[in-house]
Amino acid sequence: MKKILISDKLAEDGINFLNVQDGIQIHIQTGLNEDELCEIIPEFDALLIRSDTQVTAKVLKAATRLKVVGRAGIGVDNVDLNAATEQGVIVMNTPDANATTTAELAIAHMFSLSRNLPFANQSVRDGKWERSKLMGAEIAHKTLAVLGFGTIGRIVAQRGNGLGMRVIAYDPFVAPDVFAIHGAEMVDLEALVKQADYLTLHCPLLEKTKNIIGREQLAMMKKSARLINCARGGLVDESALYDALKDGRIAGAALDVYEQEPPKDSPLLTLDNVVFTPHLGASTKEAQVAVSVEIARQAVKYLQTGEAVNALNLPKLSAEELSKAQPFMNLANILGKVLVGLIDQPIQKLEVAVYGKAAEVKIRPISAEAMVGLLGGQLSTPVNRVNVENIAKRQGITLIESQTEESEGYQSLIKITGHCADKSVSLAGTLLGNQHPRLVSINHFEIEVVPEGALLITRHDDKPGVIAAISSILGVANINITRMQVSIADEHQLAMMVISISDPLNEQVLKSVCEVPAVHTARQIAL
Repeated sequence: MKKILISDKLAEDGINFLNVQDGIQIHIQTGLNEDELCEIIPEFDALLIRSDTQVTAKVLKAATRLKVVGRAGIGVDNVDLNAATEQGVIVMNTPDANATTTAELAIAHMFSLSRNLPFANQSVRDGKWERSKLMGAEIAHKTLAVLGFGTIGRIVAQRGNGLGMRVIAYDPFVAPDVFAIHGAEMVDLEALVKQADYLTLHCPLLEKTKNIIGREQLAMMKKSARLINCARGGLVDESALYDALKDGRIAGAALDVYEQEPPKDSPLLTLDNVVFTPHLGASTKEAQVAVSVEIARQAVKYLQTGEAVNALNLPKLSAEELSKAQPFMNLANILGKVLVGLIDQPIQKLEVAVYGKAAEVKIRPISAEAMVGLLGGQLSTPVNRVNVENIAKRQGITLIESQTEESEGYQSLIKITGHCADKSVSLAGTLLGNQHPRLVSINHFEIEVVPEGALLITRHDDKPGVIAAISSILGVANINITRMQVSIADEHQLAMMVISISDPLNEQVLKSVCEVPAVHTARQIAL
């Protein structure tokens, strides 16, 4: 008999599902503090939670029988993932169970903005009859622009198509075929904001997406355009949005999320062309039922079959397995991070090839780590070797693996190649002393690089003065060069240079490097 502890409130449907499962016994006890949870957790095989229960290292250490922690929802900030991994406890969530609810809120906001519904409601309540003042707009035949094309963005696209809208979308980590399958036209960010009648945001908040809609993007939008954010506060520069709305440079906005929640002192609250909701994205009865039932199903499936759906970590590896595979996995992860920094298009196919000693271990953990390096930090959900294959498939990425004992001049070598619609980028790396990673080639350029810290990678004309010009720009910016490697020129008299720098470059300094006449491309990568 497998025993499941439910320590936060779950919907009745989820509990009913568990009650009819053979070999499953449940116990419900909410409101437990850490010591109380530690006292009872040793007798349970699974723990189902929401956001209230704190699954600390102390709790996990006491949970001598525990096999899985299931979070009914997305966020797992209340679970110590590292401690769970160390204890061999799987942690899983339900990233898609409330996707429809959030997508529908975005569509609701689109209608609300178009027909002035909140203001019309208040007007009637105030005894007014302002039909001409509350003139609205139709959404049929308008352009719905979707920023972020994960599960929620794809549902929004589907709904937009059903409403007779033209749907365009931007997501640099989704393959072109995925857009077509879900009825959207793939465009770049500039085209997205310029063509949008309704711009709706559905991407995670990362360093690279913070203020992704700022003054520059708002200035490109139509005066009749409306912006909707039901994703994350911080994706929109609220100061720039305030100015654009106040000056009539865009028609309106609907916000469910904010830089600071609640937005008590936001100047946006003074405007009458903004609709507000208090972070209601997942707040429907159906969503609460969906996450509860889904996490119950996932936990039972794991306890009965060992299949870990939406797992966010890995069981502890044996010392022998870890010792043998870890250096190659670390190298593959680094190569994946470098690759994503060099490619500005969605990857459709990833090839991973291992040679020499690297071929003596199983290739799948190596390939998985390459994909983790490629996708990690690009999505809202944590990415690791457990869930990366499913995530890659969802993004439209095909994995191809090969291994051979031939070493190509190295004791061990790992090559990864990312194939996009119209170009490919290939990287190769090796280990020095079977431990220290080195990048040894970028496409056809042979160049040995210590892959750590901040790297500036340029492709430039092989002629005097280029290195001096770039070094001068860095010097003026007070950026120290710690290492520099330059390749031999190719048949087109182009060379590759990789500079290890003391601090990441800001946008202006990187732009200055790009503007050096002989520089064809300049990319910055943080490892």
